[in-house]
Amino acid sequence: MPPLRSTGHSPEAERPEYAGQYRLESCLGTGGMGVVHLATSDSGLRLAVKVIHTEHASDPEFRARFRQEVAAARRVSGAFTASVVDADPTAGRPWMATLFIEGPTLSERVKRSPLGEAELRRMGAGLAEALRDIHRAGVVHRDLKPSNVLLAPDGPKVIDFGISRPTDSDLRTETGKLIGTPPFMAPEQFQRPREVGPAADVFALGSVLVYAATGRGPFDSDSPYIVAYQVVHDEPQLTGVPADLVPLLLRCLSKDPDERPTPYEVMVALRGSTPSASYDTQAHIPVPRTPDPREWAPAVSKAPDPQPTAAPDADPDQARVSRWAGRRRRRWAAAGAAAMALAVAAGVVAAVVGSGDEEPGRTPPARGFTGWSVTLRSGNEEHRTPVCTPGPGLSALYCAAPGLKAVRLDPDTGRTGWSLEAGGGAAAQSDVGAAPVFAGGLLHVVTPGGGRLEALDPKTGAVRWDARMDSYSEVRHIGDTVLLIGEGGRIRALDAATGAKRWDGRHGGIGTQWVSAPGARGPALAATPSADGMSTLITAVDPGDGRRLWQRPLKGELRPVQLSGGDLYLLSVNRDGSTDAVVRLGTAGAGAAVRRVPVAVPALDQAQAVVAKEIVYLSGAGGSLLAIDTGAGREQEKWRREMGATHLSRPTADGRAVYVTAGDGRLLAVDAGRGVLVGQTDPRMDDGRFTFASMLGAPVVGRGRVYGAAPDGGVFGVSAKRVGR
Repeated sequence: MPPLRSTGHSPEAERPEYAGQYRLESCLGTGGMGVVHLATSDSGLRLAVKVIHTEHASDPEFRARFRQEVAAARRVSGAFTASVVDADPTAGRPWMATLFIEGPTLSERVKRSPLGEAELRRMGAGLAEALRDIHRAGVVHRDLKPSNVLLAPDGPKVIDFGISRPTDSDLRTETGKLIGTPPFMAPEQFQRPREVGPAADVFALGSVLVYAATGRGPFDSDSPYIVAYQVVHDEPQLTGVPADLVPLLLRCLSKDPDERPTPYEVMVALRGSTPSASYDTQAHIPVPRTPDPREWAPAVSKAPDPQPTAAPDADPDQARVSRWAGRRRRRWAAAGAAAMALAVAAGVVAAVVGSGDEEPGRTPPARGFTGWSVTLRSGNEEHRTPVCTPGPGLSALYCAAPGLKAVRLDPDTGRTGWSLEAGGGAAAQSDVGAAPVFAGGLLHVVTPGGGRLEALDPKTGAVRWDARMDSYSEVRHIGDTVLLIGEGGRIRALDAATGAKRWDGRHGGIGTQWVSAPGARGPALAATPSADGMSTLITAVDPGDGRRLWQRPLKGELRPVQLSGGDLYLLSVNRDGSTDAVVRLGTAGAGAAVRRVPVAVPALDQAQAVVAKEIVYLSGAGGSLLAIDTGAGREQEKWRREMGATHLSRPTADGRAVYVTAGDGRLLAVDAGRGVLVGQTDPRMDDGRFTFASMLGAPVVGRGRVYGAAPDGGVFGVSAKRVGR
């Protein structure tokens, strides 16, 4: 780990003697988050140990950021990154130990002299492969810059994942706060920080290569504000860059993320021989492990195979994989109209929800439910993955999408009942709020940006009441009560039907998460982790009047999943942030039984879960899907399946199958009893343009149907029977 930029902290003033079992030696550097020390393990390994500054150790936001850094660094450890040896994000002074890498930073090297073309190509190819592996692990670095690149004897190393994010991370960028280093940030990091994806790292790679070749960045100024303007609006300055590399770097520095090359394409281009670069890169850059690197999100063929099959890792007995996903049907309009190709999923016209004078899916399904597909967007808004929720009895499907606050869709045909524009300016137009929620007979939506809670008439979309969210950061629905939750456990409870205040109070605190049974009147359960992460306090609250009913401390850091059948289900999270067990707690009172079922190794990173008849189905980063039986005498992991996707939604289960949506828009169905893949749709990524979904809603299941949403802005419905065929 390299010296960090100085921020004025005195390392001597806060240097501890030990971090865990490691005695800290000399100080390697100090930065905004912490101090890096040299240390030696018992086996003689030289380590770089990062210890969080004292003033940040008590700040939950910094602890969360550091926990994220540790998790990201563990996921991407490889040939071109510094391997994590040990870490303790829960310590009084959180710390992380990585292998010490001997070598200067790129910024130190360039201060002596810029790199020649041969050295530049070797270094750039190594960085490109590092980004390829980082992205394969489902991580976006977001702060690639010369001081975060170490020039080791065996090739460059990328370090410092302090602001990296997994694709499905819940840790969001704060409003108004820029995350990154301006001269090496992509335009979208200034304009749409919540939508930053892998292409931002490619832009930073281009900037780093220009700096390495010339000693200055492509956007250069003493003022970070001027730099930000240049990054967004101006063309890069490439004077001094080797002529053979200019076309490649111009692609890397494109304002449009979709026009940038993949890391693999950069790696291949830099390894190619030129008259001025006759050297053996193989001595420095390992051969790519696979010929096709586009594993961040699979590309979509413009002419997909009409008979899709199971995922490549499917077992031989999966020959029954559903064929419905790729079928094409044609609908001919009135005489003289042109024929229209029908879309994936179930084969209906993909229509655009615009001003409301167009109705998608006009043709009713023939002889039962054959499915439909629509695309949700407003005006010229870019496609993004919608989020949806069912109406009572699946009488309607309600969705939110960029530029659209809420849309009512007919679950039989996909026709639009009504749609509401988001309003609120460009920022709100490009954001996707949470899925709508039914409570008190009304449809509740939080406006994009979180400024207001609105209760809508589900039949017309008219606003019945609203409430400002300025001083509240979270909304939870418990039966006919709405909880507005603010800092320090401050709560205001509203009547879901009228918006009238029911009570004000305080429950929980920093890190509290609330849960209740769907549609239940109570109780509301709060899980509050201790500051050291060693225990969690469960509090039961009457949602009607705010009375505390009981409290129960439990061991470990626990995150609530669902209240089902009178029991509370929680996920146990280890110090690395991964789920290592499922905990089932009775809610009859403070003395109710606790049951703990371990997750088999490896633990599940970024886990999401759903409960169905005492079985907990979990999905995790990296594409794992597994089933944990919590029934008495049956406590065990039933099955585990690798889905071949780095980003999965929360599962949905109907007792017969488990459904998840993948980051590339596929809807996947797995047999609930055996864990065997029984069906999947084609990817839906608009010919590969929109390949990064920061939010994936869980599929909606009901009435023998499954509804999903995809990064191309599509919402689609299919027959559950067809998925299992």
